[in-house]
Amino acid sequence: MEKEKIRLDKYLWSIRLFKTRSQAADACDKGKVKFNGDNSKASRTVNIGDEYEVKTEGKRWVIKVVELLDHRVQYSEAIKYYTDITPAEELDRIKFQAAVFNTGKRMSKVGRPTKKDKRDLDGFMES
Repeated sequence: MEKEKIRLDKYLWSIRLFKTRSQAADACDKGKVKFNGDNSKASRTVNIGDEYEVKTEGKRWVIKVVELLDHRVQYSEAIKYYTDITPAEELDRIKFQAAVFNTGKRMSKVGRPTKKDKRDLDGFMES
């Protein structure tokens, strides 16, 4: 395969913005990948210098293509193939979200009885 012609979905997958190539293609189909403000198709050819706005589950990326990559490599290598030019206000929003993230776990020793509490209750009820 010629390295000069790479599909957008394959490029987004190879730089690790998406876990699978089909997720990258779905994002393109659903309008979550934009080039110059317009929706991009998965089959669009990627060129060096292109800027894309990509919405993933956790973040809205703005990336600039530095080099073309047609196969998946480890993250430390993949970040060399694009420049992250995401606006500062988006990064601040993500930090704020992380600060208020709730795990859904209840606080320790509050609410339902623990195993020890249950054993103590059973012993109390039998006496």
